[in-house]
Amino acid sequence: MAFPSISRRKSCTFFTYLILIFQACNGFYLPGSYMHTYSPGEEIFAKVNSLTSIETELPFSYYSLPYCKPQGGIKKSAENLGELLMGDQIDNSPYRFRMNVNESLYLCTTPELSENDVKLLKQRTRDLYQVNMILDNLPAMRFTNQNGVKIQWTGYPVGYTPQNSNDDYIINHLKFKVLIHEYEGAGVEIIGTGEEGMGVISEADKKKASGFEIVGFEVVPCSVKYDPEKMTKLHRFDTVPSVSCPQEIGNSQIIREHERVTFTYDVEFVKSDIRWPSRWDAYLKMEGARVHWFSILNSLMVIFFLAGIVFVIFLRTVRRDLTRYEELDKEAQAQMNEELSGWKLVVGDVFREPSHSKLLCVMVGDGVQITGMAVVTIVFAALGFMSPASRGMLLTGMILLYLFLGIAAGYVGVRVWTTIKGTSTEWRSVSWSIACFFPGIVFVILTFLNFILWGSKSTGAIPLSLYFILLALWFCISVPLTLLGGHLGTRAEPIQFPVRTNQIPREIPARKYPSWLLVLGAGTLPFGTLFIELFFILSSIWLGRFYYVFGFLLVVLLLLVIVCAEVSVVLTYMHLCVEDWMWWWKAFYASGSVALYVFLYSINYLVFDLQSLSGPVSATLYLGYSLIMAIAIMLSTGTIGLLTSFYFVHYLFSSVKID
Repeated sequence: MAFPSISRRKSCTFFTYLILIFQACNGFYLPGSYMHTYSPGEEIFAKVNSLTSIETELPFSYYSLPYCKPQGGIKKSAENLGELLMGDQIDNSPYRFRMNVNESLYLCTTPELSENDVKLLKQRTRDLYQVNMILDNLPAMRFTNQNGVKIQWTGYPVGYTPQNSNDDYIINHLKFKVLIHEYEGAGVEIIGTGEEGMGVISEADKKKASGFEIVGFEVVPCSVKYDPEKMTKLHRFDTVPSVSCPQEIGNSQIIREHERVTFTYDVEFVKSDIRWPSRWDAYLKMEGARVHWFSILNSLMVIFFLAGIVFVIFLRTVRRDLTRYEELDKEAQAQMNEELSGWKLVVGDVFREPSHSKLLCVMVGDGVQITGMAVVTIVFAALGFMSPASRGMLLTGMILLYLFLGIAAGYVGVRVWTTIKGTSTEWRSVSWSIACFFPGIVFVILTFLNFILWGSKSTGAIPLSLYFILLALWFCISVPLTLLGGHLGTRAEPIQFPVRTNQIPREIPARKYPSWLLVLGAGTLPFGTLFIELFFILSSIWLGRFYYVFGFLLVVLLLLVIVCAEVSVVLTYMHLCVEDWMWWWKAFYASGSVALYVFLYSINYLVFDLQSLSGPVSATLYLGYSLIMAIAIMLSTGTIGLLTSFYFVHYLFSSVKID
């Protein structure tokens, strides 16, 4: 009789935990960001990120310019791997806010500007550098009017240069508007448990904790000329008269030697109906980052339509050939083989080992690793686990997923190797090559770009300590897991070919056009599924916009996989029909050639959409990162095409009656 009691106790305990989970879900927000409630008058200090520019793409430290420093010294915030790799450097700042207290405050007055200070300020101003300030994990947002259109930006400029003028003016006064939402929360507590573990949950005397949530952070920058002799008599956070923005040119602070710059700011708290979970909506609906929904849907429908037509035609053609071939008797088959040409004539060569088979297996292994990383990352991002509030989380997640998916890369690469070779010898060499091929290429390119960043003294340069961390992750996690996956691949049963391979290779008939032309042309269809989304991804990376439509990106990714598989299979069938049995590499590059179009599109984007990008250093950085992206896409899409073509060829020839 003990079993029913135990079962009932477990059921009640489960029910209690379920209620607690539902209570917790009421306050659920995107992971990586936690709601903070501030009491009236509570002090809040803003933080500052690296200075960024869409003209140079070289981030610099905020305190590389002569700005006011915090009284307790500069303290760096803890940063994750992704933030460090992206060049973020989040420091504390002297800007103090008191919850729901409107005030106008003095910050500091700098010493006389030196020649180097003036040179730096002018250069950062003319390169359109932006100051990125953060309050309660929200970036500062400003509004501008361009041709009658209201546009939102994150950050504010270091300075500005009036038209038809050689003088530059520094932004030294900031008018902040902090949007707050009054919060009232009710607590719950468990007041007792019954004999069988039943939790009793009730409000704790309906005692409510009140406070304010920060749901918006806006800034209006302006330049104000102050009397330094008068302002130096003030102390930090002393009250000063409020000023209106913008000021006349004559009342603005010019950047030149021996000038002393005074920094002040206004704070205004405004109550808002925006709730905590919706506070990022304003950033994700920026004018420049608005997704063209109808264009994407139109592209998806066209590609589905084309892919469906190709797939139907292909099925009808193959089915007709198989039916005709299987209905003939042996004598008729022999006569047919003598009279007809086509894929049936390469039965003794179709599974012949390709040239550079080891390199092919290595690229397939790395392709599996990259594809798995992309799919899992985009799925988690689409579910909201990698929100913009969690800076660097997307890149950190991608790196960790890539490391742990080494086991899948080793398994698939070695499995393909044992299938082609018929033996598992040299599997360690294949596994090592898989673990080092793509990461090695990325490492070489990043090192070259890093020397450029070091020479420019940019915060985007990877610190030497981070290099050792990345190497440790590579050789202590990725390499062992790839070797483990390779070992598991040797223990798996090799895929048996349905036909025997002849000792003497069959001569491939001459063709009127080179096969590589068809392979290159095949990449246009997968590129058609990708290029619209690629524009928004590049805009997110290089123009500082937020990319958030991961649901659409997941649809595009699934569509890309389908189209790559179909294109590769169709092209493989076409090559077999003209008695070309060397299909392995052609199947890989039929879908992998989309990477060439991606790289060419990146160059097109640089020339026509990133016209503000200036200097050979910035262009080199852009092309280096674009090359890494193109190589990753080639390995991923090529692997999809090759594996699909392999299973198609295996199915095709296992369906034919062979003596």
